[in-house]
Amino acid sequence: MGKRRRMKQTRSLEERMAEQAAKLKELASQLPAGPEREALLKRAQMAETGVYLSDRLTSPGLPQPD
Repeated sequence: MGKRRRMKQTRSLEERMAEQAAKLKELASQLPAGPEREALLKRAQMAETGVYLSDRLTSPGLPQPD
């Protein structure tokens, strides 16, 4: 079995998800109203939610579990 190719990420997950959300919104803005546009907007919303949750989970104000 071959070895897995591993890549060292140069940007944080939050940065990559935020960039993806912006690209998806840009693509959606170029499409007419319809299911394809709605699917892109839904994916963008999911990426933004991921960024928000990641920020909240890593914030220093979050209490530590017992």
